[in-house]
Amino acid sequence: MSDKKVNVAVAGATGAVGNQMITCLEESKFPVKTIKLLASHRSVGRQLRFRGDLIPVEELTRDSFKGVDIALFSAGGGTSKEFAPIAAKDGCVVVDNSSAWRMDPEVPLVVPEVNPHAIQGYTQKGIIANPNCSTIQMVVALNPIYRKCGIKRIVVSTYQAVSGTGKKAIDELLDQTRAMINFLDVEKSVYPHRIAFNCLPHIDVFQDNGYTKEEMKMLNETRKILEDDTIGVTATTVRVPVFFGHSESVNIETQAHITADEARGLLAESPGIKVMDDPRSNLYPLAIDAAGSDLTLVGRIRQDESIPNGINLWIVADNIRKGAATNTVQIAELLVQEYL
Repeated sequence: MSDKKVNVAVAGATGAVGNQMITCLEESKFPVKTIKLLASHRSVGRQLRFRGDLIPVEELTRDSFKGVDIALFSAGGGTSKEFAPIAAKDGCVVVDNSSAWRMDPEVPLVVPEVNPHAIQGYTQKGIIANPNCSTIQMVVALNPIYRKCGIKRIVVSTYQAVSGTGKKAIDELLDQTRAMINFLDVEKSVYPHRIAFNCLPHIDVFQDNGYTKEEMKMLNETRKILEDDTIGVTATTVRVPVFFGHSESVNIETQAHITADEARGLLAESPGIKVMDDPRSNLYPLAIDAAGSDLTLVGRIRQDESIPNGINLWIVADNIRKGAATNTVQIAELLVQEYL
């Protein structure tokens, strides 16, 4: 880490991801000179703790970014579309966690373990995009295999925690679970169906091709991050009654042959990954293992016996940390270390 200290702003500081960004900044010993915590006018007057001090929450306005070096955004796509260019114009580099800028060809889409070189593209608009949570953990795990032997096709099914939707969804799962175990009527407002003791094959809105927006994000973002539009990607994304931690069943067809043992060894040596793969001892990644961790957990690594060059993997990560806040802070760390 550079000795330089920087002025930081967190936009959306009172939300689940924004709050986790503050925690990650503390835990990483990020070189903060000053910090601004920004949110809507409804949060003005609140105070959040950072490194022992209580920091007042300020209203996010057009003047919020003067004198700020790096702004971490987790305030929604509309807010990012409006305020990220304003921040960039004031000389601030924005690392944005929304979907607003991910597919903009002038905005780098970055996972530090996978494509750190792409960060240098921030000079075009002053904005760097953080990928979708389900994409991040998948490309962290697949990147070592992709670099070694290439990937022709990815088939992924996700099992995504309700925290990916936000605090209201966490509360809804908790309330519905309590209602059901007490034989009370179940109310729903966040999801179109009951989420407690259920699985919903529906994340984000459906597109004309029958896929959801979340599923198409995984296709488009994976190709952009790996810089390879030839990779075939098909996804089915499912919301499950888990509070924290996304799980994914991933099947890949590689260009060159690789054995399960070779893949296991490759993954074990790669940054950001922890291999948990001993089924005989009931060792494989669980959502409860990933919660609170910054690592991407990989297990159930085995040959796909239906094709010559196929591998199956089970990939789990904390969607609020590595899937959002941690990845954002890691990008900011690279910015300070290499470019600012």
